[in-house]
Amino acid sequence: MQRATLSITGEGGVYAVKASGRATFECAGPLRELAKKLGEEQFTVLDVDLAECQGMDSTFMGILAMLGLRARKIGASMNIVNANDLNRSLLYGLGLKKLFNYTQGAVAASSASAVASSGENSKMESAQTVLDAHKTLMEVDDENKKKFGAVVQMVQQDIDKLHQEEEKK
Repeated sequence: MQRATLSITGEGGVYAVKASGRATFECAGPLRELAKKLGEEQFTVLDVDLAECQGMDSTFMGILAMLGLRARKIGASMNIVNANDLNRSLLYGLGLKKLFNYTQGAVAASSASAVASSGENSKMESAQTVLDAHKTLMEVDDENKKKFGAVVQMVQQDIDKLHQEEEKK
């Protein structure tokens, strides 16, 4: 499968994300940055266009969940747009059906600040993204605690080792 590219645009509280290819942890960093930004900012609409998305891993879906939780908290609309059966099944399988509106059609248009990414992150950024995503999945649905508890422990150990290596430098 083709490695994903991610396009993020936003202006005036309206954001659009478009994933093309297989959306994995490799391209989740910019999405995590958007989640951090929107954690401190008001927004009204966030559309995630999955028309060209060939599949998603749990990290990518966990970052979507972070955005969905934030949208729910502030009363914003988060829409998963043009998701095929596979992508819907993946999201539903992790208990994320309740976080998003599922629609077909055009996404929120914006001419401002497009960010494209093929996913170049440091080891620490990647590990932190994986950790945050899986902790969020565990928060959203209790079934995910069984699925991802070991992942969270392993990634936390990796992060601890990376911190120790940095301290030695």
